[in-house]
Amino acid sequence: MPGRGPGEYGECDAMDGGRRPLWQEEAAARRRMPDPVRTAAVRAVLVVAVTLVEAMVAFLCTLAGSLFAFPAVLMTVASTIVATWAVLDVWVTRQVWIQRHGVRSEPSSTARELRRERRQARRRERAGEPRGQAGTDRAAA
Repeated sequence: MPGRGPGEYGECDAMDGGRRPLWQEEAAARRRMPDPVRTAAVRAVLVVAVTLVEAMVAFLCTLAGSLFAFPAVLMTVASTIVATWAVLDVWVTRQVWIQRHGVRSEPSSTARELRRERRQARRRERAGEPRGQAGTDRAAA
């Protein structure tokens, strides 16, 4: 087509030999969930999806006046309870994982620097004291 330059609509010029990648890798905004938490989350999503499908079937059967409407409503109520349990399981699994494995906490550089200075000052004080007085004044440290 006349008037269009190369790369105007996502294509590359054949003469330049360069190809643009289809996508660019970006750094992940958050770290990946731990395996047990991710497993519980996938299970919860599947259970909630099945519950929503059952709810829609129950609703449509009720509108149509089908004999299957009452059992479908009962199954939907039971599935809602199971789905609630599955979502709570994700939360509990996450809390347990955090409690067992901890969270990576990195103190700010200013806090780290202050602690380092205090530690060095204490070491200097201990090094300057005679051997017998080192344990007498613990409250000042």
